[in-house]
Amino acid sequence: MTPADTAPATSNISVRRGDPLVVVENVQKHYGDFQALKDIDLTVNRGEVVVVIGPSGSGKSTLCRTINRLETITSGTITIDGALLPQEGKGLAQLRSDVGMVFQSFNLFSHLTILDNVTLGPIKVRKMRKADAETQARALLDRVGVAQQAEKLPGQLSGGQQQRVAIARALAMNPKVMLFDEPTSALDPEMINEVLDVMVGLAQDGMTMIVVTHEMGFARKAADRVVFMADGQIVEQATPEEFFTNPQSARAKDFLSKLLTH
Repeated sequence: MTPADTAPATSNISVRRGDPLVVVENVQKHYGDFQALKDIDLTVNRGEVVVVIGPSGSGKSTLCRTINRLETITSGTITIDGALLPQEGKGLAQLRSDVGMVFQSFNLFSHLTILDNVTLGPIKVRKMRKADAETQARALLDRVGVAQQAEKLPGQLSGGQQQRVAIARALAMNPKVMLFDEPTSALDPEMINEVLDVMVGLAQDGMTMIVVTHEMGFARKAADRVVFMADGQIVEQATPEEFFTNPQSARAKDFLSKLLTH
């Protein structure tokens, strides 16, 4: 049992918090005349779980996608582990291998087996020996509960199983931080918990995570910090307990009241 397991629940905000790992400073993002992100400042510390919530169109997914440069920023800076986000080329490829990403749609290669999907990155990018990559992949598939599916194609798996494979694939690169962009929004209700359970396990293991989600139960259970966005801005951030029981802004109060009445 780790110290984090034995610490009182009220102190969990500091137990897993290390030095800054992801630092977003004064980031702006425009699509033509539309400003999707406005003056974003956010620091995520090593081992911290930050859940980003807010109404649709608030900029949550755009922010998530700028952190591994799937979206370019108009101005500002983003650093990962002290290194500025590269513009392009090998530096960007290296950064992307350090930043795991799990999308709404599972983005698995449909013509490759589950095992090959998970070993592809480590072999091609990390230059891992095939046998070692397969050993690691099978352990990760076991960790996310789909070890029996290793030889199947993605189309033979349920949506929840495919998303768990996508998590294993991201973990196979041994990332410094994991980004989740609405990882359960494409799933049937009965499959959501099997994915969230894997994510809770990662959080408990100390993985640094930035999670964009509508799953408030996950935010309450796993987050060290909740970041609430609206209209392209970070409106407030607090511990889950503080945010859900005593939101400070009118926008957050309105957002939570709508959740509670539906």
